[in-house]
Amino acid sequence: MTTPVCPFVKAARPDDNGSAKKSTVGGSEATRKDSGDTATVSPKCPFGYDSNNFKLGPLSCMICQALLFDCTKCIPCSHLFCKVCISRFKDCPLCGADIEKLEADINLQSMVDRFIEGHARIKRAHVGVNGEGEQVSTDDKKVIYEDVSLDRGAFLVQQAMRAFRAQNIESAKSRLIMCAEDIRDQLEKIGNTSELCSQLGAVLGMLGDCCRAMGDAAAAINYFEESVEFLTKLPADDLEITHTLSVSLNKIGDLKYYDGDLQASRSYYFRSLGVRRDVIKNHPGVASQILDVAVSLAKVADVDRTLGKEDVAVDGFQEGIKLLESLTLKSEEAGLEPRRLSVLAFLKSQLEEKQSEATASSVSS
Repeated sequence: MTTPVCPFVKAARPDDNGSAKKSTVGGSEATRKDSGDTATVSPKCPFGYDSNNFKLGPLSCMICQALLFDCTKCIPCSHLFCKVCISRFKDCPLCGADIEKLEADINLQSMVDRFIEGHARIKRAHVGVNGEGEQVSTDDKKVIYEDVSLDRGAFLVQQAMRAFRAQNIESAKSRLIMCAEDIRDQLEKIGNTSELCSQLGAVLGMLGDCCRAMGDAAAAINYFEESVEFLTKLPADDLEITHTLSVSLNKIGDLKYYDGDLQASRSYYFRSLGVRRDVIKNHPGVASQILDVAVSLAKVADVDRTLGKEDVAVDGFQEGIKLLESLTLKSEEAGLEPRRLSVLAFLKSQLEEKQSEATASSVSS
């Protein structure tokens, strides 16, 4: 199972005008005065669930290490886990007690849900300083809280990634849906910025991965197609964006292939190949992108062969082999060597299979 990458890692939060907000850290709390009558307070989670730290907290499942989802209590020990996570065990993972039965804890789950809904939106009275240097509460002063949708988005994606790695797919999907809704709200407010489209495209792709893992191919295709829609709106000079776009196209192609729709599968594979060819034209020395092109060539050629287009398929396999054999990896790119060898071995095996078939055919005739 492929672990997705958080799309919020390097992002900055846009304000209503599309520019990045900046805060000044002073003491233990970040504050900024916009005017004499207003102040902006940077929210902080009282439970320690921070978008930078992502620590385990009192509302976390100790198995998947994400926030509790379908919170379930072990009887008789009363330890709490996600339903999917604890259902795999006969003994409590924390204390070792035999699990006699499992009970839903609706009250705690309701608390978790409320916490998620209000995460990073905790409102506090603004504390100011009077003329004598003493701290006083300025309840009469209007406090403007920073747009925290990005912190919440990073938090939700992190929780989803933890759940996904632990194969708690329903939990991951639930968090990603909330994240996508937050980003859509921002798109309605400030329009299609590159940052928001990139984030939404990545999150939709992750939702597609969830649906595919759950066996819902139709829903997965819908999410991947929507991901492609947003990512195609972005500049083609960003390697991360183009990689995510091409991967989404390939994933649609894979699902179409397994469904037996070879023409549609080839169409998506070919679109992905086109995106990747354009990338190496502009970035000819990037080894990972050359590998991506070889993978796309293999996918297109494989479908061509299944469709009976043997000559076209052979050309594709040979082009991929040539790319990989001429690829020289730098020392810092050594981690790509296993992938290069794996793809190269596949391409060569396809050609050898073709040659064996041709030899057998000539002998029989």
